[in-house]
Amino acid sequence: MGLGGNVTIDELTFGWVGWTDLNRSPRVLDLSWGRMEVEGLGVGKDFKLYPGGGRLWDWSLSGTQHEPGIQCRDVDDLINNGATVVVLSQGMEMLLRVPRSTIEYLEQRSIVVHVAPTREAVRIYNELAETTTVGGLFHSSC
Repeated sequence: MGLGGNVTIDELTFGWVGWTDLNRSPRVLDLSWGRMEVEGLGVGKDFKLYPGGGRLWDWSLSGTQHEPGIQCRDVDDLINNGATVVVLSQGMEMLLRVPRSTIEYLEQRSIVVHVAPTREAVRIYNELAETTTVGGLFHSSC
């Protein structure tokens, strides 16, 4: 797999995925139910994106489920990779919860937080990616 190549979910092993521009976050190029295409990273269902790269978002690593929702551990990669703004998606049907404790965890670290349904979250994230060190967690189904 080369940087910027057409990567499919089968080729990724939930590890760090390379990205050629360490100073900005990759944009989401396409979004549909259960599928996202990310600039330089390829296609997958759920993504963690941050300045300089991204990876598939494997919920099992942090115990994330729709309820109670996005865990503090889920956002650590975003912070550790330099995000000063974080966008958290709630899923296409807003079934993924974002607990107050996760928002407070980010705010205590002076991170600006945006929470929105996935389509709106992608719009916000792509807009911010042009000018800001933004990170995001994206769930492309329910």
